[in-house]
Amino acid sequence: MKLTAWIRPGIKVKRWITFGILGVTLLTFGLSQIIVNSRYYSSLWNSFFALLVITGVFILYLSIREGMKSIIALINKGYLNVNLDSRKLGNLIYEKRLLVKGPKIVAIGGGTGLSTMLRGLKYYTSNITAIVTVADDGGGSGDLREDLGILPPGDIRNCILALSDTEPLMEELLQYRFKDGRLKNQSFGNLFLAAMDGVSSNFEEAVQKMSSVLAVTGKVLPVTLDDLTLHAVLQNGVEVEGESNIPEAVIQYESPIDKIFINPNDARALKEAVDAICEADAVILGPGSLYTSVIPNLLVKDIKAAIIKSKALKLYVSNIMTQPGETDGFSVSDHIKTIFKHVANGIIDYTIVNTEKIDKDLKGKYLEKTSELVYIDEEKVKQLNVDIVKGDFVQIKNGFVRHDSDKLAAILIETIMDKKLFYDRKKIIEYFYLSERLKENKGNVNRE
Repeated sequence: MKLTAWIRPGIKVKRWITFGILGVTLLTFGLSQIIVNSRYYSSLWNSFFALLVITGVFILYLSIREGMKSIIALINKGYLNVNLDSRKLGNLIYEKRLLVKGPKIVAIGGGTGLSTMLRGLKYYTSNITAIVTVADDGGGSGDLREDLGILPPGDIRNCILALSDTEPLMEELLQYRFKDGRLKNQSFGNLFLAAMDGVSSNFEEAVQKMSSVLAVTGKVLPVTLDDLTLHAVLQNGVEVEGESNIPEAVIQYESPIDKIFINPNDARALKEAVDAICEADAVILGPGSLYTSVIPNLLVKDIKAAIIKSKALKLYVSNIMTQPGETDGFSVSDHIKTIFKHVANGIIDYTIVNTEKIDKDLKGKYLEKTSELVYIDEEKVKQLNVDIVKGDFVQIKNGFVRHDSDKLAAILIETIMDKKLFYDRKKIIEYFYLSERLKENKGNVNRE
C-alpha cells in the first residue's frame, strides 16, 4: 500500500496507526531501560519507566481496538467492500468514501435505456436514486402482474442489476429466461423479485431486500405502489388502455399520440422518491421510450411537483433513434415539447444528444422498421430555452443501437460538474475527484 493512500484526510484509520506507533515506542523504550539500565537508576526512575511500559501497553491496546472499530464501521456503512481481491486497502477505503459523498443524482424512466445509463453512473457516485415506471403490462412482467397482482418487476429488476455488485454468473442467472413449459419467456429475476414480494410487507420492501442481497449502489424505487394503468388518446380521438397496446394502436389507426394519462390520476408517489428529487444535485429524465417509460413517472402528481420545485440541474437524455408507434418522425425538440406538454414548460435545462452516425446497413435495417436517427434541430431546441450538450455515445449491441453506458455517464457527470458542482464551494473536493475519475474513464475507453 502506498504511503500517500493513508495521508489523505477522512480515512479515520491512520490516526490509530500513529497512536499505535507511539504506544510501541513507549513500551520499547520503557522495557529497554528497565532491562538494561535498571541497576543504575533509583527506584523512582524505575517506577517511571514501568509507568511508560504500562502506558505503552494501554495505548497499543486502545489503538488496535479503535482502529478495528473504524475499519468495521467502514465495512458496515458500505464504505469498504470486504471482497478486496488485489486492490489496495487504503485506496479502496478512500474511493468508497468519495463515492458516498459524490453528486446526488436522481434518474427517472424505465426500459433498457435507464438501466444502461445507471451502469455507467455508478462509477462516479453511489448517491444514485433510480425512480422506475410501474405501468408495464406486457411480456413476463405483465403476466406476473396479472397472475400475482404485483407491480411489474421487469424494469426494476434491470435497474437493480445495473447498480449491483454481483458476479457475472449471478447476473446471467437473474437475466435467464425459461425457454419451455409454463414459465416460457419468464425471467428468473422477475420470479426472484415476485418471491421476495411474497415474504415482504409490500413491493417497496421487496425491492429493498433484493437490492440488499445484490449489494446495490444507490437505491431503486418504484414511482408508486398503486396499481397504475397507462392510457393514451390518439389524435383521431381513439382512447387506448394499457402500455403495451399503445404503440400497436398508433400503427393500426395510423394516428399519432395526442396525450397520455394514468389511472388512478391521484396515484401516490413514494415519499423516499420525492425526498430524493428535492435533495438532488441533478435530475435525469430518460433515456427510454418517451410515452411509455419517461412521461408516466412525471404524471404522478407528487413527482411532477417535486421536479418543478427542485433546484437540481435537470437533464433530458434524448433517444438516439425514433420509436415506431410512439415517436415516429420526432426531432429532439418534439421530444422536449411533449414532456413540457404533459408536465410544465422549463423543467429541462439541458438535453444530451448523440451526434455519432451509424453505418448504412444498420440505418437501412432500422428504416425497414420505420425508425431513424432523431434529428437534432438546434434552433428549435434553443427556442425552448434548453441548451444542447453533444456527444458520441452509440454502441451496437446484438444488432441494435444502444447508448454506450461509459461514454454517456462521462458526458452527464461532466455536465453536472461544470453546470452545478463548480458553483458549490462545499463540493470542491468531489469536483476534483470526479475530474480524476473522468480522466481515468476516458483513458480506459481509449485503450479499449
